[in-house]
Amino acid sequence: MTRILTQAEVRALLDMEACMGLMERVLRALARGEGLNPLRWGVRLPEGLGILGMMPGMAADPEALGLKVVTVFPHNHGGEWDAHQGVVVLFDTGNGVPAAILDASEVTAIRTAAVSGVATRALARDDARVLALLGSGVQARTHLQAMALARPLDEVRVYSPTPAHREAFAEREGARSGL
Repeated sequence: MTRILTQAEVRALLDMEACMGLMERVLRALARGEGLNPLRWGVRLPEGLGILGMMPGMAADPEALGLKVVTVFPHNHGGEWDAHQGVVVLFDTGNGVPAAILDASEVTAIRTAAVSGVATRALARDDARVLALLGSGVQARTHLQAMALARPLDEVRVYSPTPAHREAFAEREGARSGL
């Protein structure tokens, strides 16, 4: 039976700290040659409408096989729909049966930040306590979560070319995180 998870369900179920642990395992497995992470493949749609992108991957630890399929429709920006839309399809590694279909937006936001958190734990100075975020969108929200897990933070500096977006982010995330 294939499970389908919405953006809200992914956000509720995919814990940042757990995702960081999984991403560390996957990165180590890839470094040992125990997985596949081929280049993404994209199709430009006619008349500049957008892009269809496909990103397959396979890992040995934890055992996983999946494909992320996304569209980028720039004309959606600022409207009812986000410019980026997509799904992640996970397959059973034993028989290839689709096991789950997940909203790609939240998976991407959490997973991308989790990898940044893993990299920060490995590469940042132990006394690093100030975070600079370039942008105040979805990626900023999840990166703040990951960085707060990777290092104790004393200060967060946020840049956004739109002052109202920056101020709204600082108020919302400052209240949530206590920073």
